[in-house]
Amino acid sequence: MLHFSSDEFATRRARLQAEMSERKLDALLVFAQDSMYWLTGYDTFGFHFFQCLVVKADGEMRLVTRSADLRQARHTSNIETIVLWRDRGGANPAIELRDVMDDMGLLGARVGVEWATQGLTAANGRLVEEKLGSFATLLDASDLMPTLRLVKSEAEIAYVRDAARMGDDAFEAMMPLVREGADESELLHALQGSILRAGGDYPANPFILGSGADALLCRYRSGRRALAAQDQLTVEWAGVRANYHAPAMRTVIVGRPLMRHGELFEAARQGMAAIEAVMRPGHTFGDVFDAHARVVEEHDMVRHRLSACGYSVGARFAPSWIEPQMFVSGNAEPIRPGMTLFAHMILMDSDSETAMSLGQTYLTTDGAPESLSRLPLDLPFVG
Repeated sequence: MLHFSSDEFATRRARLQAEMSERKLDALLVFAQDSMYWLTGYDTFGFHFFQCLVVKADGEMRLVTRSADLRQARHTSNIETIVLWRDRGGANPAIELRDVMDDMGLLGARVGVEWATQGLTAANGRLVEEKLGSFATLLDASDLMPTLRLVKSEAEIAYVRDAARMGDDAFEAMMPLVREGADESELLHALQGSILRAGGDYPANPFILGSGADALLCRYRSGRRALAAQDQLTVEWAGVRANYHAPAMRTVIVGRPLMRHGELFEAARQGMAAIEAVMRPGHTFGDVFDAHARVVEEHDMVRHRLSACGYSVGARFAPSWIEPQMFVSGNAEPIRPGMTLFAHMILMDSDSETAMSLGQTYLTTDGAPESLSRLPLDLPFVG
């Protein structure tokens, strides 16, 4: 099952070949699962084992993988040549990879490698260097595919829009359940269940849902609690369609918002407005971070903020839905039309154990960014 047309995949391959030519690469070793998915449609979680897609400058592709993923590749991708390495004691799949590359005429070639990916462990990377280091000239090309994927096609944007709608629906399905005594498990079930029921996918990382002191956490943690009469609930979730993500984030108040909640929310809302003002062509990812940071500084909340305020999103696989391009200080990556970007304001006051977060996914345009969420950027509370 392919989620995109043959013309779409042909355009992506042509773009890759053009970039490889620009970098004078004879081949690219693709280890990142999201890169394989973008280029061929190949959809699997088997990347925690050794696998590699070899792409030559002329467009020829061969996948080296395990027997468990043979049918997966045939069913979900347009890859024609699949070579299996055999599981056995002392197996070294880098040998099979070298043999495939030799058969493709790549001895002595300039070969780009996706080193910076969860699809290539440090141990497997050492095997690649050991078996291919004298076979070819290996060059770090970890940034090549993420750069190509940064600006989305119309077909990709359609999936992100659908994902955003699913995310909105999921939040609206959860909110009626938020009340004193509600178990976090019930709320998490409503969020995730709504998306799966709508035909969505599992997210690349778990949803974040924490209340009380755990509302200050920015990661999923095991364990559940029931909401108190006066409480706070931080939720970060994402609609997911065809592996494309549209995250959102909110802090929900149970009872009456505390004065500190109001102060933090005001800074967060102003911060989102500042972000929207610079998330447009002519500015950079670093400019977006700086705009958020100025607002936080004006509210004297610098020590309560994080060192990033968002990132690019798209088709991603475990362990994270975050694409490499992030809103951090000094990031010179330019904002261009057609990007799908998640921006957030996260303010966590550990002194008073007060949490506040706002976040949503945007589509960049020639002018102001378009919010892909219909949810208002307000302070949700249940009295």
